[in-house]
Amino acid sequence: MPWLEIAISAVVGILLGSLSVMFYYRRGLSAQQKQLQEDALKYEAENALLKESAQKDAEGRKRDLLLQAKEEITNARLELERDVRERKQELAKERNRLDQKEETIDRMLSNAENKQTQLEQKQHEIALLEEHTKELEAKKASELEKISGLSIADAKSLVLEAAEREYSHEMATLLKQMEEKTKQEADKTAKDIIVNSIQRYASDYVSEVTVSVVTLPNDEMKGRIIGREGRNIRAIETITGVDLIIDDTPEAVIISSFDPIRREIARLTIEKLVTDGRIHPARIEEMTNKARKEISQTIKQEGERVAYDTGVMNLHPEIIKYLGRLKYRTSYGQNVLQHSIEVCWLAGMMAAELGLDETLAKRAGLLHDIGKSADFEMEGSHVTLGADIARKYKESSDVVNAIEAHHGDVEPQTAIAVLVAAADAISAARPGARRENIETYIKRIQKLEDIATSFDGVEKSYAIQAGREIRVVVCPDKVSDDEMILKARQICKKIEDELDYPGQIKVNVIRETRASDIAK
Repeated sequence: MPWLEIAISAVVGILLGSLSVMFYYRRGLSAQQKQLQEDALKYEAENALLKESAQKDAEGRKRDLLLQAKEEITNARLELERDVRERKQELAKERNRLDQKEETIDRMLSNAENKQTQLEQKQHEIALLEEHTKELEAKKASELEKISGLSIADAKSLVLEAAEREYSHEMATLLKQMEEKTKQEADKTAKDIIVNSIQRYASDYVSEVTVSVVTLPNDEMKGRIIGREGRNIRAIETITGVDLIIDDTPEAVIISSFDPIRREIARLTIEKLVTDGRIHPARIEEMTNKARKEISQTIKQEGERVAYDTGVMNLHPEIIKYLGRLKYRTSYGQNVLQHSIEVCWLAGMMAAELGLDETLAKRAGLLHDIGKSADFEMEGSHVTLGADIARKYKESSDVVNAIEAHHGDVEPQTAIAVLVAAADAISAARPGARRENIETYIKRIQKLEDIATSFDGVEKSYAIQAGREIRVVVCPDKVSDDEMILKARQICKKIEDELDYPGQIKVNVIRETRASDIAK
C-alpha cells in the first residue's frame, strides 16, 4: 500500500535524523569536557602559585609586625622606667618636706607645753594674790565697820538713799525730757501712718441691734401668723429658736434673738410665709428649711466675696464659711464682718508704710475675729476659738499669734500682731462704731477712778470726756513736782494692766500749792 510505504519511509527518515543529531551532540560534549579539564588544570596551577605568593607575603608582614611590636614594647618599658624614677624623686622630696613639717610641729608642741606650764604657774600665782587680796579687803571692811559702826549693807543703803535724794530731780527731769522727745517722734510717725491709713480707707457704720422687724401687708396677716390658739407663732418660735413680739405696732412683727443667724432665718421664713399666704405648722417647717439653705448659700457667697475683695487668697473652705457667718454677728452694735474688713485694710496699709509683709498683715487682720462666728456654739472666748480655728485649718504661726494677741491675752511675737491690735483698736474706737450699755460704762468709769486713787499721795480723781481722760489731784505735801511725772507714769501702767478700754486714756496729774496769810 502506498500510504504504508510512505509512513515507513518517513519513520526511517526521522530515525536517521535523530541518530545523526545524537552523534554530533556526543562529539560536542567530548570536546567541551576536554576543554574543561584543561582549564581546571590551568586554574589549579595558578591557584598554587597564588597560595605560595600569599604565604610568602603573610610571613613577611608577620615578621614586620613582630619587629614593630618589640620596638613599641621596648619604648613603653623605657618610658615607664623614666616615670617611675621621676615619681620616686617626687616622693623623696615630699617625704623630706613632711619630715621638716613634723620637726616644726614637734618644736611648736614643745613650746606650747612650756607656755602652758608657765601659764599654769601664773594662774596659781594670781589665785594666791586674789586670795590675799580678798583677805586684805575683808580685814579692811571689818576695820571700817568697827570705825564707822555700820555694816556694808547699811552703808550701801545710806549711800543709795543719799544718791536718790540728790539725783531724783535730775532723774525726773531727764526722764521727762526723754519721754517727751520719744513721744513726739513716735507720736508724729504713728499719727502720720494711722491718719494716712484711715484717710485711704473710710467706711460708714450702721448700728445693728438684736431685733428685726418684718413688715406685714395688713393686720389680718398678723392674726394668721399667730394662728388658732397661737399654734402658728409657737411653731415659728420652736422651729427657728427666736422670740416673736406681737405688740400694738401696726402691720409689723418684731423678731428678737441674740443669735443673728437664727434671727435672719426667722425673718426670711416669715417673709416667705407672708408671700405664700399658707401659714400652718407643716408649711412653717418647710419654709424654715428653705430659709436655712438660702442662709447657708449666702454665708458661703459672702465669705468668698470678702476674700476676693480684700485679696486674701488660699483660704480653707471652712474658714470662708466662718467669715460669711460674721455677716450676721455684731459686737457692741458693730457688724463684725465689716469690722474685720476694715481691720484687714488698715493693718495692710500700715504694714506697707512700715515695709512689712502687707499680704500677711491683711490676712491676720481679716481673721483676727474669726472666733466670733463660733462663740454662740462653743465654749470659750472668741480669741481662743479663733486661734483654734486658725490652727485647725493650717494657718501660719504669725496669723495665730496675731489672733491671740489682738486683745493682749498673749504677748505679740511679731510686728504684724502689733499692727493688727492697733488696727482693731482704731476700727473699734471710731465715733459711732460701737455702742456701750450704761452699766458697763459706769463700771469702767468707776474702775478708772479707783485705780487712780489707789496710789499714795492721791487726794481725788475725776474721769471726764466719757472716760477718755482722768484728772488726778495729788497732795502737795506728799508729792513733789518731780514725783508727779513718775506718778503719772505709774497710773498709766496700772490702767494698761488692769482695765480694758477702747482707744486711749489721757492721765493728767495736778498738784496745787496755796499760800495764805491774814492781814491785821
